[in-house]
Amino acid sequence: MINEAKLLRLANSVDVGPRLITATRDLLVMELFEGLPLFKWVDGFAKDTTVKKLLNDLLNSCFRLDSVGLDHGELSHAPKNVLVSPEGEACIVDFESASTTRRVANVTSLLQYFLFGRISKTIRAPKLFPMKRAILGKLSKYKQETSVKNFQAILDTLRLA
Repeated sequence: MINEAKLLRLANSVDVGPRLITATRDLLVMELFEGLPLFKWVDGFAKDTTVKKLLNDLLNSCFRLDSVGLDHGELSHAPKNVLVSPEGEACIVDFESASTTRRVANVTSLLQYFLFGRISKTIRAPKLFPMKRAILGKLSKYKQETSVKNFQAILDTLRLA
């Protein structure tokens, strides 16, 4: 639990994740975030505008994680690691598999999940984000150089900026 607490503290330093309250070797105490797993929220609450807002918020959180060198490690499986309140507030949870030694891939993993993962059909990704080839090009540039400029280019292409 000490390592997960260290990683969650780093995520908290850029306003991501539930707030860490305290931790011991056997216990992790953090803020309670009441929400549904992403896939359940999408089934019950999502509209095109709320999906775009949620994706924008999540991508910004992912960029902040990328900027401090913290790779969550499981955002390509976002249904288990993203909770969403009925109001559309998202929280990235479960930093157990996170790492500061792996190459960061939070933005790319999450976006690939939204565009190509199980959720893409539910949110009608081809309608919401019709420029997949251009988006993939921007993601490739971002992977080569994680920068504000390349991140902004992704948001612009997705029409989220």
